[in-house]
Amino acid sequence: MRREYAGALIEGDLAATWSIQFGRWLGDAIAADLPEPNAMVLATADGQGRPGARTVLLKGYDEQGFVFYTNYDSRKGRELAANPHASAVFAWLPLQRQVRIDGVAAPVSRAETAEYFRVRPRGAQVGAWASPQSAVIGSRSELEAAVTATENRFAGTDDLPAPPNWGGYRLVPEAVEFWQGRESRLHDRLRFRRTNDGEWIIERLAP
Repeated sequence: MRREYAGALIEGDLAATWSIQFGRWLGDAIAADLPEPNAMVLATADGQGRPGARTVLLKGYDEQGFVFYTNYDSRKGRELAANPHASAVFAWLPLQRQVRIDGVAAPVSRAETAEYFRVRPRGAQVGAWASPQSAVIGSRSELEAAVTATENRFAGTDDLPAPPNWGGYRLVPEAVEFWQGRESRLHDRLRFRRTNDGEWIIERLAP
């Protein structure tokens, strides 16, 4: 179950900003035809510090942060309401790479949510209305009945609005670490970290 890694990431090859570097690596993951290259494991914690993690899909990023969408009443939504600090990891294992983000999540604007919701497939739009995400339900048929009721509710409506309890979050990074596997487990770890005065510095971390 042990493999040797053979990559390298040195300071001279690093982009000037974390967002440019992330774009390079995401592009490499897409070009390598990796499954779900925009999938990230999102870790949150409730008000008592009890953690939870799940995979979500990145739907956009820029220098302000990483955007994903969910039901605000879901477990992750409730946890982010109680404790906005969160971490995310992109694991592109065939490329022997990971990206880790630590930061604070905040809801995006309703306008941004509405813009994204409009381009979702209709089935996904209906599902967002029908599913009480993370709530206990009695059976699959109960969920399917809710989907049917939602389809009937919006029959003849071309553009479904986003549910009021559904929308985006932007994970605003305080640190973004780029991890490249190297032989003998002496991996390269270069981190962009935002200082208290808002400047970004680059640090090398021991593997």
